[in-house]
Amino acid sequence: MSTPETPSTIDAVRNQIGTLVTEASNPNYPDLAALSTAELVAGMNREDALVPAAIAREQHTIAAVIDEIAARMLRGGRLIYVGAGTPGRMGILDASECPPTFGTDPSLVVGVIAGGQAAVDQAVENAEDSEEAGAADMAALTIGPDDSVVGIAASGRTPYVIAAVNAARAAGAYTVGFACNNGSPLGAAADAALEIEVGPEFLTGSTRLKSGTCQKLVLNMISTITMVRLGKTYKNVMVDLRATNAKLHARSTRTLMGVTGCDAATATAALTAADGHVKTAILAILTGLPTERAAELLTENGGFLPAAIDAGATS
Repeated sequence: MSTPETPSTIDAVRNQIGTLVTEASNPNYPDLAALSTAELVAGMNREDALVPAAIAREQHTIAAVIDEIAARMLRGGRLIYVGAGTPGRMGILDASECPPTFGTDPSLVVGVIAGGQAAVDQAVENAEDSEEAGAADMAALTIGPDDSVVGIAASGRTPYVIAAVNAARAAGAYTVGFACNNGSPLGAAADAALEIEVGPEFLTGSTRLKSGTCQKLVLNMISTITMVRLGKTYKNVMVDLRATNAKLHARSTRTLMGVTGCDAATATAALTAADGHVKTAILAILTGLPTERAAELLTENGGFLPAAIDAGATS
């Protein structure tokens, strides 16, 4: 296989990316240096404002992807993001926010980046071109049929990501190819193609801009709505977190007061008895059950608070 340094490979890649919207020059901004700072700020803001509309055009696909992911996670599967460069960092960011937001085990939502942990802080040369590493990184996670793997690449052609998706799909996982170009090789490799074109970047080829914003917004949707489907929320609040510091304790107390209508003293006492677990404290207050029994009811009802409340009312 040709390496990235060989002329044949460079020519092939140049010809390929030359057709991509993400690599095109933005005709609205032919000379950035000729613009004032105020004009540059306004221009970037106008470009960024195009992203939500592009996402809205694919909202039905996003919803279908989330339903497939949630169904597998309810069976014990994991959500795994895989990318190189900015997309890889976006996946890691989204995955790392799930434990403090939803009380999940860090192994439940995982971010994988080409080049490993070192690539989070700085670029690892040629990492995105290694098909072998993409397949190996999936093998290291022992991917299975209940897992979902979301491959992220603005271009939709990153060899590492495509190889990872191919390996995951071969292992029986549900796979998504998330790109910012239509008709991408990544989309074709996956079970579901999630392709959202946001147009040429403000700075030509800098896909950390609109493409990166698109990735952040969509990953927010995927993880948050999936967690709603897993019962990690109640009404519109975070309830499956544990109060482990002053800020979280204050937020948890306010959540308890808002959901149950109790006073601050009752909320504080319930949180203490529940070892800081908001969902258990809510159930104990609403049902009047001892904390230990509330915790058991949650387990018996798969962590779904409404079902546990109904069960507690009849116990």
